[in-house]
Amino acid sequence: MKQQQRLRRHTRTVTRARSVTAVVAAALAVGVLPATATAAPNGPVPLAAGPAQHRAATAPSPRQIVLQGAVNVRDLGGYRTYDGGRVRYGVAYRADALNRTTDADIATLGRLGLREAVDFRVPVELQYDGPDRLPAGLAATPRPVTDSGLYAQMVTAIGSRDPATQDAMLGHGKAEALMRTVYRAFVSDADARAQFGATLKDLASGRGPLLFHCSSGKDRTGWLSYVLLRAVGVPAGTAEQDYLASNGFRAAADAALRAGLKQSGVMQDPDLLIPLQEVRGEYLAAALDELASRYGDLYGYLTRGLGLPLPDLAALRTRLVP
Repeated sequence: MKQQQRLRRHTRTVTRARSVTAVVAAALAVGVLPATATAAPNGPVPLAAGPAQHRAATAPSPRQIVLQGAVNVRDLGGYRTYDGGRVRYGVAYRADALNRTTDADIATLGRLGLREAVDFRVPVELQYDGPDRLPAGLAATPRPVTDSGLYAQMVTAIGSRDPATQDAMLGHGKAEALMRTVYRAFVSDADARAQFGATLKDLASGRGPLLFHCSSGKDRTGWLSYVLLRAVGVPAGTAEQDYLASNGFRAAADAALRAGLKQSGVMQDPDLLIPLQEVRGEYLAAALDELASRYGDLYGYLTRGLGLPLPDLAALRTRLVP
C-alpha cells in the first residue's frame, strides 16, 4: 500500500513538473522569460517585460510536398528552435490552393494522414477558383481571412485588358502599398485574428496533422506560418527564411502566368503583377510593425490578439517540438 502511495505521489510530481516545463518552454519561445529564468514546480511562472533576443540558427531547406496541381505545399517541420529543439515533421503543413489537385495529388495528400485542412480564402476566391479537392473523408474547414480586396483588385485590373487602367491600379508603388495594407490587416482585423487563433488552437489541442492554406500559400499562409514557428521557439531569422522561400517555390508558376497574359494580349506590362506575386521583407515588416503598435510584442499578440493563453502556447510547443 505504501509503495502504491509513493508511486502515485511520484507520478503526480512528474506530471506537474512536465507541465511546468512545457509552460516555461512556451514562455521562453515567445520571449517572455529571460533565458536564465527558472520556476519551481509549485511556483508561479515569472514574465519578463520584453521579448528576448535569440541568435537565429541556419535553417534547413523546406521539405516540399510535391504535387501536380499546387506548387507551394510544405511541411513546417525540421526547423531548429533557439534552445536546440527541432520542430516535428508531419504535424503542420502550409500550402497554396488545393482546387486543382489531381487524383495522384489527392493520393499524396492522403498519405499525410491529415485530420484538418483549413482554407483561408474569401468567397470571391472560391467563386473564381473553386473549392479544394481533398482525400475522401476530409472536408475543408472554411476560415476566411480578409485579403483587403487584393484578389478582387487583381481580377479587375487584369480583366480590364487596358494598359492605362492596369498601370493606374497597380503601377507607381500602388501594388506594394496594397500589399502592406493586406499584411497590416492580418493583425488589425478582428475576424482575421479569430481565424488564425482558431487554427493555432486546433494544433495545440492535438487536431493534427493539420494543413492550412490560402490562394498562393504566401501571404495569409505565410504570416501564420511565421507566427507559428516563432510561437514554438524558432528564431525570427529562420522563420523569415521560411516566409521568403515562397518566392522560389512560386517563381516558375508566376512567371508562366505573366508570360501567358502578355502573349494573349490581356496585359501589356504583366510585370505590374510582380509586387502582388512576391513575398517581401517589407510586407512582413508591415505586419510586425502593426503587431508591435497594438500588442507590444509577440506574446501580447498571441495571448490578447489570437486568444491563446500561456497553457495553450505550452501545448502548442509540446505538440510541435519533442
